Amino acid sequence: MLPELGASYGVTSGDVAVSVTAYLLPFAALQVVSGTLGERWGGQRTVRVAYVAYTAASLLCALAPTLAVFLGGRALQGVANAFTTPLLFAALASTVPPERLGRALGWFGSLQAAGQTSAPLVGGLAAEFDWRWAFAVSAVVSAALAVVGIPGTHERPERPPSLRTAWRRDVLRVGLVAAVGWGCVSGLSFLVALRLEDAFALSAGTRGLVLTALGVAGLATARLVGSGADRIGPRRSVLIGAAVGVAVLVGVGLAPTVGLVTAAWALGGVSTQLVLVGVNLLVLRSSPVNRAGSMSLVQAIRFGGGSLAPVVFTPLYGVAPAGAFLLAAVVVAVGIPLALPRPQEPSNPRSARA
Repeated sequence: MLPELGASYGVTSGDVAVSVTAYLLPFAALQVVSGTLGERWGGQRTVRVAYVAYTAASLLCALAPTLAVFLGGRALQGVANAFTTPLLFAALASTVPPERLGRALGWFGSLQAAGQTSAPLVGGLAAEFDWRWAFAVSAVVSAALAVVGIPGTHERPERPPSLRTAWRRDVLRVGLVAAVGWGCVSGLSFLVALRLEDAFALSAGTRGLVLTALGVAGLATARLVGSGADRIGPRRSVLIGAAVGVAVLVGVGLAPTVGLVTAAWALGGVSTQLVLVGVNLLVLRSSPVNRAGSMSLVQAIRFGGGSLAPVVFTPLYGVAPAGAFLLAAVVVAVGIPLALPRPQEPSNPRSARA
């Protein structure tokens, strides 16, 4: 919708692209504390209030008379959404039997992939009429979710958790794994688009079609990946995902045909699901006291670290296109095994009792 937004406010698409940053910055930054605060306030109450706030922010975006007001609405959307995802993960962990948690996370991941894959299509169709309809629809959906809430009661605990129960060494290391796994594989979609244009002269529409392969593959395999993680364990799931990710990056960077690039990129959806399901299982199983706080911290590191990908890899791509993908492959191959907590590394017992 960037061209339509720019035309509506009399600015360029590049100028209005800052709306992405306006959303992502508060979304990532607040997740350092949002899960813990949500646990203190009560998960059910926090999620409902967050959805109501997201409804109001979406309406503000839809009705914004100026770009400044629109950007403010986008920032408020990021603030509100920071208080939903971590608590949804915690709700899953508290309502699903431990031996089936991976499968549940797979289902959750498949629905996330469906949303990420379909959102550009829905937004584009709305923009054919008026981009404001996309935000009006978001307002309606979030209002309905505020009514639905989350499974279980999730009331305010008698002893509210402290931030220290989330800021543990093993959680921080898992967050680093998530940042590398996401930022260096699916987070490189912009780099894949550049290669498709430079090497194969594909149009914008065709490039977009190729990029959806990752989301479609993630949607198709997420449940299977989740069930597999229950059987083989989260750590092995992450390591297998990293190995697949290395193959994806080498393939995308060196493949001589569009078909092979598309096939490699689709495999990236499987790699991402293996890593993220494994990461989420590791955190939820090791954080009985403050699951939402631990999950929100991991998500903050994931999105914050992933946001560095354009800064790190774009300059190298300008010098050596294949080298950028190969460097990302090396970061995944070395960084994830080094950052992944060892099986014998326990959580800090003092923090767990805090």
